[in-house]
Amino acid sequence: MYVKTQFNIKDLENLSGVKAHTIRIWEKRYNLLEPNRTDTNIRKYDLESLKKLLNVTYLYNEGFKISKIARLSDSEIQHIIEDQSSENKYEYALNAFKKSMFDFDYELFSSTEQKLMADLNLREIFLNVYLPLLMEIGTLWQTGTIDPAHERFISELIKQRIIVAITQQQAQQTPDKSKPVFALYLPYQEIHEIGLLYAHYEVLAAGYPTIYLGNNIPLSSLRHVLKHYDNVKFITYMTVQPDTQSIMEYLKDYQQTICTDKSYPLWLMGWKTRDVDPNTAGDNIKTIGTIEQLIEAL
Repeated sequence: MYVKTQFNIKDLENLSGVKAHTIRIWEKRYNLLEPNRTDTNIRKYDLESLKKLLNVTYLYNEGFKISKIARLSDSEIQHIIEDQSSENKYEYALNAFKKSMFDFDYELFSSTEQKLMADLNLREIFLNVYLPLLMEIGTLWQTGTIDPAHERFISELIKQRIIVAITQQQAQQTPDKSKPVFALYLPYQEIHEIGLLYAHYEVLAAGYPTIYLGNNIPLSSLRHVLKHYDNVKFITYMTVQPDTQSIMEYLKDYQQTICTDKSYPLWLMGWKTRDVDPNTAGDNIKTIGTIEQLIEAL
């Protein structure tokens, strides 16, 4: 499989947030980057140029003048960034995680994560680092700026971190049959699991028992849960599915399939839920737009 290691100036603009025009000025005036050129004189940048630009951008956003940055060696730039890491944890981590993504560098990801975990809990890390990173990576993947392999590398590491936290929560939990059971699932053919995994962590942290079903679950399969539990609330996370019917049609199917004898609550999360009409969705349907809203609802 081909993994992207050469980038054009538009890619650099997308990855760094610095306009292409500004990058060209930095090149010409300060010799910050040394791109290769194609036979037709189009700039091409390698991974080292990309990582340097990310470092330069980090310092520039921290208030360093570009003329000063240009006089620093790569090692001096890295040293300053390390010194700055305790003052601006989130931006430092975002920068480091992007660099680890392009080099498939687990050690950099792990060491950066450990620094975050020394001072922050998972909720703080997820909301301020993982979630912004995933949103940016999603945009970069859709525009072809990064390869799917890069996106999957970071996504899988984040999933692992959340799963560890879930396991720790489950080990500490004492079952309480007086509380409703939350059954978490992704719709049929939905595979984007990170949002649901994190919702699972928050439900456990709030002290509720859970049944985690994971991805690709048809509505008919949810009825098996009802054979064992009566006080059930369902949570689903919709990123790209359903795509063969509208959300409102899906909710109609939910009511007809799951709520034949009793009205079971369904909490909806994810990008697709923006199309839900709360006036016609049903009293048992709750749309939750953000993690903060989920925490409040719990």
